[in-house]
Amino acid sequence: MSIKNYRYVDYLWDDTKVEKIKNDEVALFLYRSNILGRDLRITNYGGGNTSCKTIEKDPLTNKDVEVMWVKGSGGDIGTLTRSGIAGLYTDRLRDLKKVYRGVAYEDEMVALFNHCIFDLDSKAPSIDTPLHGLLPFKHIDHLHPDALIAVAAAKDSEKVTKEIWGDTMGWVPWKKPGFELGLMLEKCLADNPEIRGIVLGSHGLFTWGDTSYECYINSLEVIEMASDYIENKITKNGNVFGDQIVESLPKEERLEKAAVLAPILRGLCASENRMIGHFTDDDKVLDFINSKDLQRLAPMGTSCPDHFLRTKIQPLVLNLSPSEDVNNTELIFEKLKPAFDNYRKEYEAYYETCKNDTSPAIRDANPVIILYPGIGMFSFAKNKQTARVASEFYINAINVMRGAEAISEYTSLPRQEAFDIEYWLLEEAKLQRMPKEQSLSRKVALITGAGGGIGKAIADKLAAEGANVVLTDLSEDRLKEAIETYKNDTAIYVQGDVTDSNSIANTYKQACLAFGGIDIVVHSAGLAISKPLEETTDKDWDILQNVLVKGQFELAKQAVGIYRKQNLGGDIVNIASKNGLVSGPNNVGYGTAKAAQQHMSRLLAAELGADKIRVNVVNPDGVIVGSKIWEGEWAKGRAEAYGITVEELPAHYAKRNLLNEIIYPADIANGVFSLVAILNKSTGNIINVDGGMANAFVR
Repeated sequence: MSIKNYRYVDYLWDDTKVEKIKNDEVALFLYRSNILGRDLRITNYGGGNTSCKTIEKDPLTNKDVEVMWVKGSGGDIGTLTRSGIAGLYTDRLRDLKKVYRGVAYEDEMVALFNHCIFDLDSKAPSIDTPLHGLLPFKHIDHLHPDALIAVAAAKDSEKVTKEIWGDTMGWVPWKKPGFELGLMLEKCLADNPEIRGIVLGSHGLFTWGDTSYECYINSLEVIEMASDYIENKITKNGNVFGDQIVESLPKEERLEKAAVLAPILRGLCASENRMIGHFTDDDKVLDFINSKDLQRLAPMGTSCPDHFLRTKIQPLVLNLSPSEDVNNTELIFEKLKPAFDNYRKEYEAYYETCKNDTSPAIRDANPVIILYPGIGMFSFAKNKQTARVASEFYINAINVMRGAEAISEYTSLPRQEAFDIEYWLLEEAKLQRMPKEQSLSRKVALITGAGGGIGKAIADKLAAEGANVVLTDLSEDRLKEAIETYKNDTAIYVQGDVTDSNSIANTYKQACLAFGGIDIVVHSAGLAISKPLEETTDKDWDILQNVLVKGQFELAKQAVGIYRKQNLGGDIVNIASKNGLVSGPNNVGYGTAKAAQQHMSRLLAAELGADKIRVNVVNPDGVIVGSKIWEGEWAKGRAEAYGITVEELPAHYAKRNLLNEIIYPADIANGVFSLVAILNKSTGNIINVDGGMANAFVR
């Protein structure tokens, strides 16, 4: 079989790249890991693990020893680097068999892996380490391909394995990862020395080779054979999920409905913790959720441990028709609330039934995956990446159900087995080792005027403190440049005009589709016009009022609609100016608009407090360096007003404040951060970030 014929991998072996690392076995193993891990049909984010064994000089004896290099705990093979792997003495790892006390004590073996460390810079070894160490092969892949898990989850998995691969593949029944499973793999190979790999019941695949390339090819061939087998079954017996009992809405209608519904779902999912959302209407999802098989298969839950650890044991299916009027928030909330209450009760019952004396405390009982027939799939988790990855895993689970049903009949793990994985003390320890969440984690912030200057600085600060950010600005070119500075998943941009209510509505729509809702709105979009009264035109007046005042009004109005759907409170912070408090020459249009922004904020704070929506103001002054408004005529106008040159302005503004400090965009961002993350019982306030201007003191 030629490598060019593979249909189930997107990233193929590149001989040109390999030529540069051909004498480095660890680099070749990492290269293989990366190209396998980038194809989500082969293994999803964080799933599976890979290894290689090399001969190294023991630093203590100077003798040659075999060292196994394997993906460390919590890593991802698609992005694996040397810093993410563990290096262990293979002989020491195998010697652990002498002290192994049996399956009831296998968790204690994990601590002993540290006594096998060769490379002192190693990542913590994962629970799967003995699965690689007890097998003799130089290169090993443990993958979770959809097609293989479909075989592993089929009712007659062992028989199907034999039918596809004959005597060339081994099979072991379900066993949770650990030392015992490693012994089972070792025995399977001893009983079947000619096999090329092993299917793990309800779990995945082990394959190997003498070189990294041979291992890679072996993995692809085994996956291809399973995939072809499934597709041939579907061709012969008819399409799985073919009996569609719900018809999807057109694409734009689906997205519109999802954007309206997402904040309601987000609020319902937040009985214990605020969540970040993700939405997809992928064709695979629609085929599944629109089919007659949904009500039978969805409650069964997923099979592969990697799947249900990310998605919970089963999804919540919404009892809404695609044509439901989701704009009636109160009615939709009343329809959906019982379903969420029941989901939580069922999850609590699952916990109570399956727990033992050492089980960790019950975790958040809310659903992670929510299915809306005819519309798509929502997922909610602690951050965007986790929500997106949960969605990807459930698509993998759908592919597995499809494949297993095509083969014979899909089977899921028994609830007790699933619980023992989900509430495994080793899994709990991994969760406890995770870094503490940042102050704005689980929050979504929308910032206007975020293409540069003060707006971009605010977005940077909020993102650095853990928030997901939605950047909007009139200039798409500036937004494209700005968005490149953020990590994947944490930020989106939407080109928009704050003077246009439809444009604002679209920005909120995209925010809800991307993150499930909104928590913080910062109105930083602005412009400045400095002219004497007689030179101020109607056009000058109108644009200042429209951008600064009307834009603020419409942003707040639409934000409050989303905040009330979520019932989680929220923040509105308006960037005004010292000029709204202090009278000065040549400033009637700008100063009036800024004063209107300030008083509107006070009015809204008084009105929205009962909803836990806090409205505050940050007043900058003299932000010259890095501020967009100083790029135009404003600088010239202010210089003329003070009888100095434009070049003298920075020094002029720095000298006139009490602290004699230059004010930067980052200082304004710190003011916003203090209001949304620290001063959580403040509303209707104005914070001056101006170095101290006595005539701008609010009291």
